[in-house]
Amino acid sequence: MDNHTKSQRSYNMSRIRSTNSKPEEVVRKYLFSQGFRYRKNDKRYPGKPDIVLPKYKTVIFVHGCFWHMHDCGRFVWPSSNVEYWEKKIYRNVDRDKEHTEKLQADGWKVLTVWECELKKKVCEQRLSALVEEIRGDTEGEKEHGQD
Repeated sequence: MDNHTKSQRSYNMSRIRSTNSKPEEVVRKYLFSQGFRYRKNDKRYPGKPDIVLPKYKTVIFVHGCFWHMHDCGRFVWPSSNVEYWEKKIYRNVDRDKEHTEKLQADGWKVLTVWECELKKKVCEQRLSALVEEIRGDTEGEKEHGQD
């Protein structure tokens, strides 16, 4: 059973943002401080990626562990209305996979940053690894005279 009234639940759900979430802001601020320039939530690409880096032909999705079923301690199946949540979350996962495949087929590098990777203990390490992932191929090509 839900321990909130219908109006309380509706209010709680309305507060969940699909764009400009705290985790997205953390990633964007870090990338900007490292000299990256990007587009936010560009509708021209499958899945409307949270961050698009055209110069690096890279898109970044910043996923919440619950909404996208990350294999970490932050994801726990709800105990009420199980059928609804299973359908919703499995559909999110399927949609993520479809978008990733479409983007990769178009030549984009697709990176995912999980909400749990932005917690204090591991945030700095994850963000610097993200920068390496973004720059990875491009830096190597420049060193070998390709551009």
